[in-house]
Amino acid sequence: MIRIFGAFLLTLWIPTFFSPTHPAATEVQTKDRWVDSVMRSMSLRQKIGQLMMVAAYSNKDEQHVQVLETLVRDYDIGGVIFFQGGPVRQALITNRLQAIAKVPLWIAIDGEWGLGMRLDSTLSYPRQMTLGALRDDAYIYEMGKQIAEQCRRIGVHINFAPVVDINNNPANPVIGYRSFGENKYRVAAKGLAYARGMQEYGLIACAKHFPGHGDTDTDSHYALPVIQHSRLRLDTLELYPFKELILGGVKSMMVAHLYIPALDKSKRPTTLSRPVVTDLLRERLAYDGLLFTDALNMKGVSAYFKAGEIELMALEAGNDVLLFPQDVPQAVAYIEEAVKKGKLKEADLDVHVRRILSAKYDLGLRTPQRIETAGIEEDLHKPVYRALIEEAYQKALTLLRNEDDLLPVRHIELEEMASVSIGLPDGNEFQDYLDLYASFTHYAIGKEDKRNAYLYNQILANAERHSLFVVGIFDMNWRPKSTFGISPETLRFLKELQKKSKVVVAVFGSPYALAQLEDMEHLICAYEETPQTLRAVPQAIFGALAFEGRLPVSVGKFREGSGIITPKLQRLQYSEVPETAGLDSRVLRQVDALMQEAIKQQAMPGGQLLVARNGRVVWHKAYGHFTYFGERPVTLRDLYDIASVSKVAGTLYAIQFLYEQGFIDLRTPIKHYLPELAGNPKGEVTIYDLLLHQAGLKAFIPFWQRTLDASGQWLPHFYINSFSESYPIEVAARMYAHRSLPDSLKQWVIESEMLKKRQGKYPFVYSDLGFYLLKEIAEKQLNQPLDRFLSQNLYEPLGAYRLMYRPTLRYPKTLIAPTEDDLEFRKQMLQGHVHDPFAAMEGGVGGHAGLFANANDLAKVMQMYLQMGYYGGRRYLMPQTVTLFSARQERNNRRGLGWDKPPKGQLYSYISRYASPLSYGHSGFTGTVVWADPTYNLLIVFLSNRVHPTADNQKLVTGHVRRRVSDVVYSSLMEHAFLFATQQLEKLLEQDVQPRR
Repeated sequence: MIRIFGAFLLTLWIPTFFSPTHPAATEVQTKDRWVDSVMRSMSLRQKIGQLMMVAAYSNKDEQHVQVLETLVRDYDIGGVIFFQGGPVRQALITNRLQAIAKVPLWIAIDGEWGLGMRLDSTLSYPRQMTLGALRDDAYIYEMGKQIAEQCRRIGVHINFAPVVDINNNPANPVIGYRSFGENKYRVAAKGLAYARGMQEYGLIACAKHFPGHGDTDTDSHYALPVIQHSRLRLDTLELYPFKELILGGVKSMMVAHLYIPALDKSKRPTTLSRPVVTDLLRERLAYDGLLFTDALNMKGVSAYFKAGEIELMALEAGNDVLLFPQDVPQAVAYIEEAVKKGKLKEADLDVHVRRILSAKYDLGLRTPQRIETAGIEEDLHKPVYRALIEEAYQKALTLLRNEDDLLPVRHIELEEMASVSIGLPDGNEFQDYLDLYASFTHYAIGKEDKRNAYLYNQILANAERHSLFVVGIFDMNWRPKSTFGISPETLRFLKELQKKSKVVVAVFGSPYALAQLEDMEHLICAYEETPQTLRAVPQAIFGALAFEGRLPVSVGKFREGSGIITPKLQRLQYSEVPETAGLDSRVLRQVDALMQEAIKQQAMPGGQLLVARNGRVVWHKAYGHFTYFGERPVTLRDLYDIASVSKVAGTLYAIQFLYEQGFIDLRTPIKHYLPELAGNPKGEVTIYDLLLHQAGLKAFIPFWQRTLDASGQWLPHFYINSFSESYPIEVAARMYAHRSLPDSLKQWVIESEMLKKRQGKYPFVYSDLGFYLLKEIAEKQLNQPLDRFLSQNLYEPLGAYRLMYRPTLRYPKTLIAPTEDDLEFRKQMLQGHVHDPFAAMEGGVGGHAGLFANANDLAKVMQMYLQMGYYGGRRYLMPQTVTLFSARQERNNRRGLGWDKPPKGQLYSYISRYASPLSYGHSGFTGTVVWADPTYNLLIVFLSNRVHPTADNQKLVTGHVRRRVSDVVYSSLMEHAFLFATQQLEKLLEQDVQPRR
């Protein structure tokens, strides 16, 4: 019954589908009519012209363009293939040629890794060998779509890709990195993904180089390669990817210049061989798509036959399009003569021309063509393109050896690590990205430097000082005879270095070079040296990215398909493309204008801005200079005094740690922890009250004034200008305090007047004194100084080595932004010493101030909070602790425990109007802000020295610069999804107040 019903449906369907009125049938008829009409209008010479595809260059002179115009006008060539030049120049030339073409030209490019293979100022995607390392072919499919979109934007219709040659010969001089690898199944699958991606966006893909150019050590550009394999071997291996792409619908193929006796014993190159092109490809493999010759000017054919003769032989072999003919007029004349003499049937010629015209119809080449040149540059550099390129390179990174599971590096060692860049100068991106994770000593070794032996020996002599070396090998090549650019001297150095320390070697070049390095205990292959790989390898070493790639070829003891997969450790990642984190780069660029405006108006001399989302830093920039004189530009390495951000980046972590360990209770009066407060009203307040700034403490007391005489000079029993045993506390440069000063400060705090209660409780008054007391509590419970605890338990494990108190102990002042020119207290320009007078009197380590940082290392602390206490493979706090402390606690106090929170129904000077109710952060007097928003997994770090040269400068605050910058960041969230989410959260959390504990 089912079969009968199915047959009945089929009878209904068949006439409908094949009916003349069906859209598909109508389209076929329309195309046939168009092809017929064009064919009827053509002379023999014009038909022959359609077979020709000539080379064009947009970086040549006007004479070259005029030659092309002559070929279009006088010989009716079918198309051109563009090589070197630029996209706009190419579009302009294309427009000139299309304007005079009787039948629109089809335009081709040989862009195996995108337009960047041929054109300047365009994007390059990973080479096919790199793509061969990908486990997920979806990236290749998407790459094909993007390349097609870019090609069509500049009027290109055909891309001579993918290469589906199986590179099973390491000595191959012409395929190599152009192949997906040696595994026929993976080569076929990846080639098909690439072709489908291009064709689904209207670009003709071309599988090459039939019947397989992988197993040869000769370059057909210079000679004719010979492949001696049997028909059985060719059928089961070399031909396999081509068969799969035929089944997958690839629209064109390119025939290579090879001599394969098993297929044709006439010694003709395969391009000119009828047994190969017609008998094998057309008939046995039943391929009915377009056939292109490889370039006919290559020595693989041109060395054996003369111009004209080559083109005729290629046509007789069964090819449709004659690519790069040496002499078009001679070729046309030669073929025309052959037709007239009956050597070539015009009916056979017509088959090829009809196939070309049919393809042109499908491409829309039925009407005059013109490319809109405005906006080309922007259209060819869409963020989505750059994002895919970045991620593809990351996913291809292949880890081949990993003794003792060293990678990813889980623990940042106390001693410095070291890097060696072989083939790149000092200060390269590879080194810069290593510095984002840990403290490194960097060495750079030139490839041909006569001092190499000396430099290698110097590194070896100091090797035992470093726990880990990361070695990058750069400036490599694909020539086996040159050992791919790795010298014997380098190999000896690496072996000796491994005897003295742990060594991670990253190869930025041919995977075949790994055979020389197979004894290295930690070995990475990045395949190419590009900005993306230079950035990705350090991130994978430290676990921000995973190693996921697999080796596409067999090398030494490493088999094809090898590759160790590593976990991510949830360290910050870094991307040059904000869209990878769901931010709109066009909107985000507005922060540049805001920062420059603030600098121009002297709201601040300079600063740093970091924006991260979903654990990915997508905006990390330095702006302006250290001072308004502009002599020292700000860099991302520079340190800023973060002022009261020290409360949450320092003291608060110690309090949370003690809370989790059960050493403190938030509701217990602090006299329990500081017995000296017994009998003092301050002893009755709780840690909870101190954290909420509702402990009755004054906002600020200028204790420093008590240490000066009536004329404003230092009292000698407090300060002198040199270090001594009695005056060991460095307050500023050439200013040392008596060792009794901390006791005096403590007594002054204890004796300070308190605020009056209102309705039985103290009002909210933001106060530094509370965090002074919290530091005292923390140090007593920890039984060690606050700075030492934080360094050992937070900053060093995080890899935040540029986050510290008293930075001049580690870094020169030239790396630290100056703050105020303090004329009243310290009588000097402050640079490297804490701006806050109270913290300075404590020796630079205050509970409320004292930390210096760059944006990157401060972001690590904040990201740990966003990740609910987890970072880099280590748990620092329990999630419930983070949630408790970051939540709003009481109705009449917007703050969390230690954290600031967004105010309801009003704008605030530094908090974005779009910040969600769950967000939290803090600001600092020097012009700093950190803000974390769990709703959007968003992090903002803003650093400046707005107090330079005077703290009286309020322009950063009154101009709401930090809020405006944050508003732009929130606005850049894709499709403004945050607006809806914020509105919903506000409704849900209108009554959200943490229960008292």
